[in-house]
Amino acid sequence: MRLTRFDTGDGSQIYASHHGSWIPLSGLSGYEAPARITDLLDDARQRELATLLDSQAVAGVADIRLDDAATVLDGGDIWGAGLNYRGHSEDLAAEQPASGPGSYLRPRSCLIGNGQRIELPSHSKRVTAEAELGLIVGRECKNVRRDAWRSVIAGVTAVLDLTAEDAVRENPRYIPWAKGFDTFCSVGPQLVTLDEFDDAALASIRVSTVRNATVVASALVSDMKYDLGYLVEYFTAGRTLSPGTVICTGTPGAAVISAGDSIESIVENVGTLAHTVKR
Repeated sequence: MRLTRFDTGDGSQIYASHHGSWIPLSGLSGYEAPARITDLLDDARQRELATLLDSQAVAGVADIRLDDAATVLDGGDIWGAGLNYRGHSEDLAAEQPASGPGSYLRPRSCLIGNGQRIELPSHSKRVTAEAELGLIVGRECKNVRRDAWRSVIAGVTAVLDLTAEDAVRENPRYIPWAKGFDTFCSVGPQLVTLDEFDDAALASIRVSTVRNATVVASALVSDMKYDLGYLVEYFTAGRTLSPGTVICTGTPGAAVISAGDSIESIVENVGTLAHTVKR
């Protein structure tokens, strides 16, 4: 199943797709009210909704484009893993962490919807953009074992993660500051529930950072140093994650961006985020 959300003048509209047809939830009995994807992420709700969508497969089909979908995040925090692909470590001329990935927690105020423009802050002279696979937490969880990670992850999405890289090069302790600027994160344009991917399919997903239609960096999820189960165990260790939290799993490589550039995060079989940088 796939879920997406669009902002409206007086709230938001959620659409769901099961086996290819998009249907507005507002037209489904019992689903008129939910305005948050977070409310739909627990296992029982997903199964119920999938069954209902199958029964509505012909009626009420919506022809929608994801180019201007709102962020799929409407609850939870934004956690990220750094230097999880060897190629990105080389970009930064940094040693890959040995006992766990680099990590950060960023503010939700940095989020933008798909297609919205990126604004470069005057406080940085070198901003980079990175494509990533995101894991969306489906239920409140803590201390999740590595082999049980699927039990708490509702689905996957695409992420475009921006960084004021000159600050990080000066001192890694500046990471929260370097990632917290307005328009510095995009998550979406849809959430794809985890039941659509077995482990082999997840491992074969290709993640690509594309600038001005040229691939800057690309790698398979299987190329991660710390796999998805490890990341869930790592980020839930000793802390409670709420539904809707996204775990950004690292990037194969970053693109330096400038005013006027176009930048894409392409996560195969999951989604594409596309933005331009404000001149």
